[in-house]
Amino acid sequence: MPRRTATMLASTLMLFVLFCTGLFIKVPYAEMSPGPTVNTLGDSRGEAVLSISGRKTYRTSGHLNMTTVRVTGADYDMNLLEAVYGWLAGDNIVVPHDNLYPNGKTDKESTQENAEEFSQSQESAKVAALKQLGIPVSARVVVSSVVKASPSEGKLHAGDVIQAVDGTPVKEPGDVAKLVTKHKAGEPVEFTIVPAAEAAEAERAHREPGAPTKITITSGKAEGDGHAIVGIRAGTDHTFPFTVDIKLADVGGPSAGLMFALGIVDKLTPEDLTGGKFIAGTGTIDDDGKVGPIGGIQMKTIGARQAGAEYFLTPAENCASAAAHVPDGLTLVKVSTIGDATKALEKIGKGDTAGLPRCDKP
Repeated sequence: MPRRTATMLASTLMLFVLFCTGLFIKVPYAEMSPGPTVNTLGDSRGEAVLSISGRKTYRTSGHLNMTTVRVTGADYDMNLLEAVYGWLAGDNIVVPHDNLYPNGKTDKESTQENAEEFSQSQESAKVAALKQLGIPVSARVVVSSVVKASPSEGKLHAGDVIQAVDGTPVKEPGDVAKLVTKHKAGEPVEFTIVPAAEAAEAERAHREPGAPTKITITSGKAEGDGHAIVGIRAGTDHTFPFTVDIKLADVGGPSAGLMFALGIVDKLTPEDLTGGKFIAGTGTIDDDGKVGPIGGIQMKTIGARQAGAEYFLTPAENCASAAAHVPDGLTLVKVSTIGDATKALEKIGKGDTAGLPRCDKP
């Protein structure tokens, strides 16, 4: 056999062996890539992403796109070839698996956590948007969850509105624990509540709920110091003067909060805030309208630009990393609050972009 032929066969065999080896060697990494973007002013799968009833809305144009990141699942075992390809691909990022799924988190646990964060982000988006518009929003203390096999199981339920504990009105979630721990373990604690179903029906009908119910729970003993517990977690729920529905499937996490809030503001504002421009963005939002940082910012800017965005609303804390790899043709606008973001939209919509606060390259 000629030496050249033998060399080519040996090289081909070696490549084949390396390829097969790469398929079977598992590595502790996960991959992130740009995900789809969705216009919060438009439709998704034939349904409006944002729908408002009971309040006058106004015509909108342009785009206010929320952005997403695709990630490999918590239970997916990446092989060496996939990791190498991800490192070489310009639009992908390969990161240690534990960065995305710490403490051995499973797919099921991650999905549940993302769903809860997504639900909370919608609630905060509604609150922040209405506050930005000066529309009153009422808050109330509710049962967020009931611990299994606790004294409250079967007596209190998620969504129950807690009006008082032992006759003392509660105004903040922390008030509940303070009042319960005044007792010794084994003592009865009286809750004055509006059951979740009645509270929900009253909210849908925009009326006051009926007479409250009193429920007595025999407190249990906490591990450690043995203080009294009833086995619930209290939280805050809000009642709105009209109905705002957010519908978007197959999305999780808190990072769409800012764009949901801005979509609500635009629909309730007589002026067309976007002026027909294509604007995308990301960021968590709290009830007071503060914008927080998110993960995967580089993937989101790439996805936004691929979808056609010209401006990207960027949480201030993400500015440095976003500006380090900004796609051509995309302007990064720095925002810290919903007020900042609304002002930016007004400037972009009017074409007055010279004074926009931008993310500078590090």
